[in-house]
Amino acid sequence: MLLKTLLCTHFFTAMDLLKNFVDIILHLDKHLAELAANYGTWMYAILFAIIFCETGLVIMPFLPGDSLLFATGALCAISELNVFYMFALLSVAAIIGDTVNYWIGHNIGLRAFENMRFINKEHLAKTAQFYEKHGGKTIIIARFLPLIRTFAPFVAGIGKMDYKKFIMFNIVGGISWIGIFLALGYFFGNLPIVKKYFTLVIVAIIVISLIPPIWEFLKSRRESKAAKISQP
Repeated sequence: MLLKTLLCTHFFTAMDLLKNFVDIILHLDKHLAELAANYGTWMYAILFAIIFCETGLVIMPFLPGDSLLFATGALCAISELNVFYMFALLSVAAIIGDTVNYWIGHNIGLRAFENMRFINKEHLAKTAQFYEKHGGKTIIIARFLPLIRTFAPFVAGIGKMDYKKFIMFNIVGGISWIGIFLALGYFFGNLPIVKKYFTLVIVAIIVISLIPPIWEFLKSRRESKAAKISQP
């Protein structure tokens, strides 16, 4: 009876956390505005930490990078937050995050595959396939793809990609990613129609961002099945 009660408690706690997380994602504009009102200039540090964690920690691929940047740009347009300072700081966070992620993969190497309870093997496999297909430019492309964004530098590190080549792609990708989504939010996030349907815009950003990796995954599965059928 006690075990059943504990399991039910943990289940409902997990469901509450998931519900709160989804609410934050879908209403980023309101939650960011509340944070800005409460913490002021500390928002720079808070957002720096979020972007760094998503790009730098392999166990944080679920953080809402694209939609968060869009909402941040929209917030900068109507608050005292300076969009240029935000762009500079978040670009540094993205570049440092990928660099840390690269060196984690580089130093741990293939040992990371031996005990990966905290790492999703399927996500790593998808990223490895994407990396094999697109090479070094994956570091740039991956910036705009959820999940792959977090695992790409880790896979590059495991593959011992030349660091000078990596850092070049890292800088270009980081600045491009931050700049594009901040600018989109800054110039379009406060249009009346966008503000009215902000939740739908956030959902659209998430869905559109997920289309390329899902397409690549389905394509690779079809090719794998075709290869097995063609084998004698």
